[in-house]
Amino acid sequence: MRIWYQSYVDYANGALYWDTLRAHLADIVDPGTEIDVHGITPHDSYAHPIVEFRCAREVICNAVRAEREGYDAFIIGHFQDAGLYECRSVVDIPVVALGEASMLQACQLGQRTGIVTINPRYISWFHHQIRKYGLEHRITGVHALTFEPGEILRAYDDDGIAKDVERKYAEQAGPLVRQGVDVLIPGGGIPMLLFSRIRGHAVDGAPVINGIPIVVKAAETAVKLRRLTGLGVSRTSDYVKPPPHVIEEFLSYPKGL
Repeated sequence: MRIWYQSYVDYANGALYWDTLRAHLADIVDPGTEIDVHGITPHDSYAHPIVEFRCAREVICNAVRAEREGYDAFIIGHFQDAGLYECRSVVDIPVVALGEASMLQACQLGQRTGIVTINPRYISWFHHQIRKYGLEHRITGVHALTFEPGEILRAYDDDGIAKDVERKYAEQAGPLVRQGVDVLIPGGGIPMLLFSRIRGHAVDGAPVINGIPIVVKAAETAVKLRRLTGLGVSRTSDYVKPPPHVIEEFLSYPKGL
C-alpha cells in the first residue's frame, strides 16, 4: 500500500517538523504500508482563508498526480481540509483528511467535542467546516491560541516554546471542558504532532486527540475496504466526477493578474 501524505508545510521551512512527522508516520503505519510526505511551496505560513484556497488548488492537482503515479490513497494532513471535497470529486482513490477524520473519531469518544486552533482567524473557517460535516451538535466549541502556522514550528526546536504552547493550549481548553466538552482536538497537524510526545494527553480529564494516527488508519482502512468490496465515494452529489477534459483544464490553466 502506498499513501501520499500532503502537508501544507514545505521542507525548507519546516525541516524538523517534517523529520519528526516522518518518524511518527513510520511508527504508526501497518507493515507493508509506504507513506510519502509531500509539501506545498509557498507553504501555509499565514492563517487566512485566501491562503487556504491557494494551497487547496495545489492539493487538488497533487491528488490527481498521486493517483496517476500509482498511490493507493491520498491524505490531506492539514486540519482545515482545504480542497477535500474537490479532491474526492476528481480521483477514484480514497481521499481522507485530518480535520474530518479527527472530528468523526471524536464522536466515538464523547458526546461533545471542542477544538483549540492556533489562531483566531481560523475560528470562522472551523465553524463552516463543522457545519459542512453536519456536526454542529457534536463539535460545540472552538477556541484559539495566537500563533501563525509558521511561528508555531519553532516549538520543534525549542522545548521552552513547546511547553509554552502546551500551557496556552490548556488555558484555552479548560473553559471548554467546564462548559461540557468531553473530548478536545488541537486544530492543526503541527500542534497534534507536537503533543504526540504526551501519552494519554488530557486537559481536566478530557482526552486530547492526536489526529495523525487516526487519519493514517482511516486511509489504510479505506484502501482495504476498496480492495475487499470496491467501496468508494458516491458520484451522485458532492463528489460528481467531471469529464477528463475539465480536469485537464483545471490542471493546465491557473490564472493570475
